[in-house]
Amino acid sequence: MDGGETMPLYLTDEQVMLRDAARDFVTDTAPVSHRRALRDADDTTGFSRDLWRRFAKMGFTGILIGADHGGLGLGHVEAGIVLEEIGRNLSPSPFLTTAVAAATALAGSAQGDRWFPGIVAGETVAAIAIDETAKHRDRIAMAAVRSGNGFRLSGEKCFVVHGHVADLLIVAARTAGGPEDRDGVTLFAVPVDAEGLSATAERLADGGLAARLRFDGVTVDADAVIGSVDGGRDLLNRILRAGRTGSAAELIGVGDGAATMTLGYLKDRKQFGVPIGSYQALQHRAAHLYAEMEVARAAVLHAQHSLDAGSAEADEAVSVAKAMATMATTLSVNEAIQMHGGIGMTDDYDIGFFMKRARVLAEWWGDANFHADRLAVTAGY
Repeated sequence: MDGGETMPLYLTDEQVMLRDAARDFVTDTAPVSHRRALRDADDTTGFSRDLWRRFAKMGFTGILIGADHGGLGLGHVEAGIVLEEIGRNLSPSPFLTTAVAAATALAGSAQGDRWFPGIVAGETVAAIAIDETAKHRDRIAMAAVRSGNGFRLSGEKCFVVHGHVADLLIVAARTAGGPEDRDGVTLFAVPVDAEGLSATAERLADGGLAARLRFDGVTVDADAVIGSVDGGRDLLNRILRAGRTGSAAELIGVGDGAATMTLGYLKDRKQFGVPIGSYQALQHRAAHLYAEMEVARAAVLHAQHSLDAGSAEADEAVSVAKAMATMATTLSVNEAIQMHGGIGMTDDYDIGFFMKRARVLAEWWGDANFHADRLAVTAGY
């Protein structure tokens, strides 16, 4: 399918069944209280490995992995369906890093033969080590120098979600050229127990954890290379497109979860003997939020279809989706806090968790400003 063909902005009957199954499963096993419990226990992992194995039993971990490796061989629309339910319940999970980004990175490679069985079984967790600065940039400076029949990796990566507990790291490093160059990037599959690799976990605003990784002359053999040496930029872009679209889908779930809580509160909370949702000013704000969320959801679904179809316009669609999902969900959580009033500012009420999770997802692999700038540059501005 080329970029000019119309893509349906609705789910098929099979996709609706998947959504219902994912919604029931995530709501029952990992509601917002699950995130709260991990935070209150000062959990140092960031998610439940037992829950990850239960994701596998549902078949979710293999959505983007082919049937030849025990997966379902589905697409980004289906992965996004699961991610939206994860977002709606704020469920801490390595689904995005492992079942989406890493599955995209390893597809068709010898490394996939090694790692896919563990991912499908819910025994393997992967992390994506790309960023090197406080804000996401299209910049790779970490050096990978040839050493014997392999490479020696030196440098640092930051904001590596699950990087301190992952079994596998997908690492972008520079084998030629300068930090801003398109060519000269190579991707490596690095086991987390590699000598010379250290990880420092840092608590994020939403209570989750990301790692700062230091590579002090980490040696890997040639088999660790994913794709081709110096030619990893296209693969890196595929990983980023998958990750950005996935984070946009999760953002939609977060925004929808916050909006649902808010509408329920407007119906239940009474002032002067009537529900506050009967006030026209609040109705207008709720209607505006609904419209913004639906437009953003359509943008995300379009990006998912573009990835599944291999559209030449996928890159643009993904940036539109990430920017719009960020803006709509930011509106949703801000309105949620305001409409809940004073109780929305307390930790006893769950709505604050939605705002914190939205903030972290907004930064992951490029915020709204980053993607607006990409779209402007593409358009010639």
